[in-house]
Amino acid sequence: MGGRSVLTAFQKQATLVSTVVMPLGLMGDEQADLSIHGGLEKAVYAYPSEHYAFWQKARQQAGISTMDNSLPYGALGENLTLEGLLETQVWAGDVLRFPDCELKVTLPREPCGKLNAAMGFERASKLMAQSGFCGFYLSVEEAGTIHAGQSFEVIAGRRNVSIPQLFNAKMAKHLR
Repeated sequence: MGGRSVLTAFQKQATLVSTVVMPLGLMGDEQADLSIHGGLEKAVYAYPSEHYAFWQKARQQAGISTMDNSLPYGALGENLTLEGLLETQVWAGDVLRFPDCELKVTLPREPCGKLNAAMGFERASKLMAQSGFCGFYLSVEEAGTIHAGQSFEVIAGRRNVSIPQLFNAKMAKHLR
């Protein structure tokens, strides 16, 4: 973007086969900057599928046009695209129980310049900060496997602080 190259592991590809979930993330997945991404508290990055229409519209408004304007799942850098669970519905400490693994909600994702590069326009990270469409990180409570289309249930944690509360606190300095 802007003539610069950016090292990123942003572009993920959906898979229809079972994926092994390990304490540090999904087998075969990687992060480019381990000082910011990855680790036990950020093993998996989940993003709601419901926000993809918002990003497609934002890209169109920014003048980004391609033959196929649809964004594939994984385009926001997530390695787990969820349907039916928004940031506004989860709290730090909640657990997502899948048939063969359990993932605990830890933190909201903080937008960075790599989001701008991946989306193809400079205001993408600011737009994420304004919209709150950030997704959230998960730690691996119980390793196992996971696959596309699998259902899960949310097991409520202590409910002390919500993902939007954490995100808004982190973003307050960026939105001034």
